[in-house]
Amino acid sequence: MTATKNVVETFTTKAGLVSAVVSEVKTLKEAYEYTVDLCDKKEMCQLLVSGCELNLSEGSEKLCEEKTSKIIAAPGMKKQQYSALAKLAEGKGFELIDSGLRKYLAGIDIGFTICDLGIAETGTLVLNSASEDVRLATMVAETHVAVLPKSKLRATSYDAEAEVLEFMKNIPNYLAFITGASRTADIERVLALGVHGPLELHILLWEDK
Repeated sequence: MTATKNVVETFTTKAGLVSAVVSEVKTLKEAYEYTVDLCDKKEMCQLLVSGCELNLSEGSEKLCEEKTSKIIAAPGMKKQQYSALAKLAEGKGFELIDSGLRKYLAGIDIGFTICDLGIAETGTLVLNSASEDVRLATMVAETHVAVLPKSKLRATSYDAEAEVLEFMKNIPNYLAFITGASRTADIERVLALGVHGPLELHILLWEDK
């Protein structure tokens, strides 16, 4: 199924209204280059920890260690795709990981994922997140770069219903619906981005067909 021009425009508009940055790429290589360039331009994230000057246990001391390089997490990719991204990342001196994200408590700069569906009416991404590493890549990274094949873009949630139900047949199941960057206003009603997830969401619409 190929997304129509109107569906693409609707998705771009709706996603933009919830602070997502939407761009179009013709190839996955362009998506990898976009991701590495974005990582190159951002400041390296660090875990803010207090009490590091105290006499700590070995395990606690590790939390105070500073990162020596920027980190891109890209779990769930095919081997050939991962290798292509790794080559670009290593060329910039970045560390690319696809598993064991729990060990990287000092911060992940960018989480990179390829989404399963997109819903235009709300600018929503749908991602099969049965893997814990995929969930962490979309939640603990400072920036989430999500590639959405245009062939997976649907006009409404009703149009995506059959495919969503098919995903739900797999057990265990964890299907994530992501709309915009993380945001909360809490009790004070002051909007804050990045409190419960990434500060930024970049969506790359991939012309896969």
